[in-house]
Amino acid sequence: MKTALLLCLSACLPWLSCCRSAGSDAAAAPGAIDWQTWSAAAFTKARAEHKLVLLDLGAEWCHWCHVMEGTTYADVGVRTLLATHYVAIEADADRRLDLATRYQDYGWPATIVFDAEGRELWKNRGYVPPPRMRAVLQKLVEEPVPIAAEDVAQTTELANGLDAAVRATLLERMDALHDEQHGGFGFVHKYLDLAGVEWLLQRARGGSAVAKARVLRWLDAERALHDPVWGGAYQYSHGGVWENPHFEKVMVRQLADLRAYALAFGAFGREPDLTAARGVARYLTTMLQAPGGAFFASQDADVVRGEHAAEYFALDDAGRRARGLPHIETSQWSRENGQAIQGLCALLAVAPDAKLQRRVMEAATWIVAHRQRSDGLFAHGERDEGGPFLIDTLELVAAFAALHEVTMDRQWLDRALAGVHAIEARFGDASRAGFATAIGDGVLPPVVDRNENVQLARVANRVHHATGDARARAIAERALAAVVPATVALQPGLPADLLLAAAELESEPTHVVVVGAVADAAAAELFATALRLAPGYRVVEWLVPGETGLGGAQYPVLQHAVAFVCANGACSAPFESVAQLRERLHASEPR
Repeated sequence: MKTALLLCLSACLPWLSCCRSAGSDAAAAPGAIDWQTWSAAAFTKARAEHKLVLLDLGAEWCHWCHVMEGTTYADVGVRTLLATHYVAIEADADRRLDLATRYQDYGWPATIVFDAEGRELWKNRGYVPPPRMRAVLQKLVEEPVPIAAEDVAQTTELANGLDAAVRATLLERMDALHDEQHGGFGFVHKYLDLAGVEWLLQRARGGSAVAKARVLRWLDAERALHDPVWGGAYQYSHGGVWENPHFEKVMVRQLADLRAYALAFGAFGREPDLTAARGVARYLTTMLQAPGGAFFASQDADVVRGEHAAEYFALDDAGRRARGLPHIETSQWSRENGQAIQGLCALLAVAPDAKLQRRVMEAATWIVAHRQRSDGLFAHGERDEGGPFLIDTLELVAAFAALHEVTMDRQWLDRALAGVHAIEARFGDASRAGFATAIGDGVLPPVVDRNENVQLARVANRVHHATGDARARAIAERALAAVVPATVALQPGLPADLLLAAAELESEPTHVVVVGAVADAAAAELFATALRLAPGYRVVEWLVPGETGLGGAQYPVLQHAVAFVCANGACSAPFESVAQLRERLHASEPR
C-alpha cells in the first residue's frame, strides 16, 4: 500500500493564532488525537510506520474551525482512523505562512491529502462533517490515489426541523403558486410578499437562473403599485393583474418593498431597484413621520370614504392637495414603527445616508422612551388594551438588530437581545408549543399564531448569531418546533417564510468581519461593501484593531484595513480590496 500524507487545513486563516496547541509535549488524553508539528520528521514517521498523515492548520477566530474541532475531531470513528492509519499534524497558520499562502484560496478549514513525498491526493474546502470525514479517511487508507476536490456543505441536524416530505410538498406549492403570466405568487391579489422575494433571491444568488428571472420580473411588476407622486407602495392590486391597485398604504407593505428592493439592489446592482426603495423611504419620511420622530401607522385609500380614488391618485401633487389628503392614521404603534425602522435600515445598508439615518435613530429613540414597558416588552400604543402583544416587541427586536447592523452601536443589539428574552418570559409557556400572540384577559385561551412563530424563529436565530446567546437560539428552535408539524406547516398559503426559517436554523449565516480604525476610509469602504453585497442572512461586524469579535475571536492587527468572510463552512484569507471582497461574497452563496 502506498503511503500518503493527509493535509487537513481544518482551521481558519493563516494570519491568526492556532485553535489548538500543536505538537504539545504533554501526553495526549486517552482517545485524543496526538497532534504533531509540521516538519520533515512527520513525513519520515509516516513512511516508517506506513501511515497516512493529517495536518490541521488553525486560527483562533475561525468559527468553522471550532465546529470541526468540537464535532469531527471529537468523533470516535475519526479518532480511531487517525490513530490507526495516520500521523496527525497541526500547524499554526499565523506562524506557517508558507502553508497558509499555498492554500489560501481554499479558505479555512480546508482538507488536503498528500502522499509521503508531498504529492496532493485530495483537497477540500470548508467544514467536513464526521460521517464524510470517516468515509474519506477510510477510502484513502484503502486506495491512496488522487480523488477530485469536494466541497462539503455544512448543515446542523435540527431535531425539530421540517420533515423531508413536508419540505418537498412546500417546495411543490411554491412552484404551483407562481404566476407565470403576470409574475409574482398568487393569482387574485397581486403584491410583493417579502418572504417570497427573499426565498427567490436566495436561490438566484445560489445560481438559479429561473429564480433570478422570476424575482426580477416580480420586482418590475410591483413598481406598478408605487405612487409616482408621493412615493410609497399601495397595498395590492386585485383581479389577478397589477393594474387595479387598492390605494391604501399600510406599513407592512412599505417594509416589504424597502427590504425587497434593497436586497435586490445588493444582489444585482440594478439602479431602478434602488430608486424604488428610495421612493418608499421618501414617502415614510415626508408623509408618515411625526415631528417627534416616530412613524404614523397608515394612510387611507379614499379622500371621500367609500369612493374609489383612482382618479384622485392620477393627479399631480397640487391637484391632490387641492382636493384634500386621504386620512392618515396618526397612532404611533410599536409594530408599525418596528416595520418602518427595519425597512429603512435595509435601504441604509445598501445606500448610506446620514440624514436618513438620523431620522431612523429619532424613531427608535422615541419608541424606547414612550413605548417600552418595565418588563422589557413594548406596548402597542399609549393604551395597551388587551396587550402586551408579541408582534410589537418582535418587530422592534428585528428593528433594533437592523439598526445595530448599520450603526455598529452596541446598545441596539443589546436591546434586541433583551427583547427576545422578554418575549420568552411573557409569551412562552412550557405547557404549550410555541409562543402566544398575547396572554389575554382570561375570557379566551391564548392563541399561538403560525406566522408570528415563524417570524420569531427567524429573528431570534439571527439575534443568536449576532450575539452568541444560546438562550436566543433555544427560543428560535422552540418557535420553529411549533410550526413544522404537517398540520401547521401545510396550512394554505405561501410557505416561503417557513422554508426560509427552516433553512436558516439549519445553517450558519454569512459572517463578514471588517478590521480597521473607525476613521479609516478603507475600512469604511469594506464595511459598506459588506452591508451592500452580503446576502440577507448574514452577520456583519466592524472591529477596531485589537478588539475582540463575536465569540471572543481575536483578529490580526495589520497595517491596513482588511475583511474576513466565513460562509458555507469555510473562512477566507483577509481581503484588502473591495474588489476581492465583492468577488468572495458572490462566490460564497449557497449552491
